[in-house]
Amino acid sequence: MTETEIFLNKLETKGLKLPELANPGGSYVSVNIRNTIAYIAIQFPILNGAFLFQGRYGENLTLDDGYLAMQLCTLNVLSQIHHKIGFEKVLGLNHMDAYYRAAPDWDEAPKITNGASDLFVEMLQEKGQHSRAIFGVEQLPRHFSVGICCSVTLL
Repeated sequence: MTETEIFLNKLETKGLKLPELANPGGSYVSVNIRNTIAYIAIQFPILNGAFLFQGRYGENLTLDDGYLAMQLCTLNVLSQIHHKIGFEKVLGLNHMDAYYRAAPDWDEAPKITNGASDLFVEMLQEKGQHSRAIFGVEQLPRHFSVGICCSVTLL
């Protein structure tokens, strides 16, 4: 079995599917490859064209919503890798920047960001281990509650 087949079987076993590719919302590319590094543009909680998890944590969204929203962003990153790069070409995930919107007194960002980190490690194993940064922001496009950007090293 190829790495891609192994990956897709793992997804199926978990009851997950890769979403359709989300198109860039502006004048940029979703995956930019420079030598052996691929930069994956921000991915939002979009499922096959439907905008999900819009709002703010601590107002209209819960901690559980956040974990699921980050998992959906991760599935979109993985879909970009699958369609634009190929898992056979990936040495590993380097870094993830996570963005979230929340009420001023809400302070659970590491817990929702684990939704992305946990899924990357579960699906890619050692290749999914990464560093990360978490940023609370006032606004994200389309009132999304979260988004993630990633870089991967290529073989």
